[in-house]
Amino acid sequence: MALTDLLSPEAVLPALKVNGKKQALQELSAHAARLTGLDERDIFETLLQRERLGSTGIGDGIAIPHGKPAKIDRLFGLFARLERPIDFEALDGQPVDLIFLLLAPESAGADHLKALARVARILREPDVLERIRATRDPAALFAILTQAQAATQQPGD
Repeated sequence: MALTDLLSPEAVLPALKVNGKKQALQELSAHAARLTGLDERDIFETLLQRERLGSTGIGDGIAIPHGKPAKIDRLFGLFARLERPIDFEALDGQPVDLIFLLLAPESAGADHLKALARVARILREPDVLERIRATRDPAALFAILTQAQAATQQPGD
């Protein structure tokens, strides 16, 4: 599965201004709703439910909030580079400045997990992180994310 199957250039937010985790999830839900046609509240509630199980802040300033809202018919990704890092209750206690939202259909099963693993693998590459954090240009961010995928592709991906 290619990252371009999940992420479109319109789904890259280069300088999102938020003050905390809840506001970040609200803003991401609003953007995702506009791009998918899904209900913003459904997306937000899905993400909040997942966060109650444990933070999706995976460390190194990265969070991958994800969930399976009703009525979504395909995997969908949205990337945000935050204007300022926020507390996301990440596993390493560090503030988060990069968020990749992933939404999946109920029936996605293994595809959802593969997409999560792919995103995490890309965002754990130090050179990718450095390049992402060095730009605010949405086209450049999209290119970095989608080109990084080819370099981190595993057999069977």
